[in-house]
Amino acid sequence: MVDVRRVKLPGVGVLHTFVTDDGGKVGVITHRSGHSDLISFSDEDGGSDATKVSLRLDEDEAHTLAELLGGTRITESLSKLDAIPGLTIDWFTVDYDDHIAGQKLGNLASRGVVGLTVVAVVRGESANPAPADDFTVFPGDTLVVAGSPEKVAKAFSFYRTGEVHKTPADPDTGG
Repeated sequence: MVDVRRVKLPGVGVLHTFVTDDGGKVGVITHRSGHSDLISFSDEDGGSDATKVSLRLDEDEAHTLAELLGGTRITESLSKLDAIPGLTIDWFTVDYDDHIAGQKLGNLASRGVVGLTVVAVVRGESANPAPADDFTVFPGDTLVVAGSPEKVAKAFSFYRTGEVHKTPADPDTGG
């Protein structure tokens, strides 16, 4: 079995790499936005740029390539290393057309998303831990959030569209 290395890329996603028998490296960067980058490069020091390849794939293209290559053999135990029951820590990278772009972070609880915390906002090379409600979010910022998977999905939906959709499990907040 091939040894796959997994590295979290804060604000970006996850990088999986492995070394081939002939000394090259193959990697996949799975971005939080859903697209993936397939990369291949020489493992030699001073290797030529001509031996480096990068290809951007959308979600459907990445799944198709995985099927063509015979699916994944990464063991599920890798994902279990970071698993804490009921808690998800995820990143949302703000695009220009997202609702939250140019807006104050605000209080998600006042919008019906209770039990979710914005842990930090990453801007460039610096992090703004525990940002206040009046922190202005800009395109390119990455919001690091923690909460249940359902609350994280609900928050990401709000950040994209400006709307919070109630699920059957949500209590009536009276507003």
